[in-house]
Amino acid sequence: VQLQASGGGLVQAGGSLRLSCVVSGTIGSINPIGWYRQPPGKQRESVADITSGGTINYADSVKGRFTISRDNAKNTVYLQMNSLKPEDTAVYYCYADIRVVVTIPPQRYWGQGTQVTVSS
Repeated sequence: VQLQASGGGLVQAGGSLRLSCVVSGTIGSINPIGWYRQPPGKQRESVADITSGGTINYADSVKGRFTISRDNAKNTVYLQMNSLKPEDTAVYYCYADIRVVVTIPPQRYWGQGTQVTVSS
């Protein structure tokens, strides 16, 4: 199983970016899938996640600005980030809890991280 994240970059405050993360390999089910981020010098924190049933959770700091979505047919999760702030600067990591077969508990897999830098 591999997760490939893309879409990071440098943007001015108030701008937008869209992150994508594609899951490939042997996959039974993905639940949930989402994003963490790690700001410079800080611990990794949850940003948003979405279950297979469509239940969504957001960190308070991104509510109303970020939107997570998933395309189950493409095994892809997206993070639309609007009204970006300098404090959103971080390395963003996608993750997925994947069950290969129903008899084995799900495992968490991580993408490689993509840098998002928001200038003031």
